[in-house]
Amino acid sequence: MRNTISVALMSAMTLSACADKSENIQSTYISPLQYQNYSCRQLGEEGARVSARAAQIAGVQDKNAQNDAVATGVSLVLFWPALFFIGGNKENAAELARLKGEMEAIEKASIQKNCGISFRQG
Repeated sequence: MRNTISVALMSAMTLSACADKSENIQSTYISPLQYQNYSCRQLGEEGARVSARAAQIAGVQDKNAQNDAVATGVSLVLFWPALFFIGGNKENAAELARLKGEMEAIEKASIQKNCGISFRQG
């Protein structure tokens, strides 16, 4: 009984420290006002730059999440002290949240100017 409780507590602590998948990271609010003086062309260029960087960071975030999930499974079965080395990457997740917010702000500015720029959600 006591062993079962210990394993359950370690599992809960470990799962809370794992990196989130990129799709589960919520955007940070960025005001579209910072883009109000951009032309449609400039919005498109900035949108492409932000989108490319977000895709790059999302790939890194998903790789971190996958590595943490594998390490968690292995450590729970084979070597529980390895659980202390799983921790995700909060800086990467914060940058991705900011980039998602920037994409939303660019999209809102585009809507206000009737530019037709939109990003695929997901």
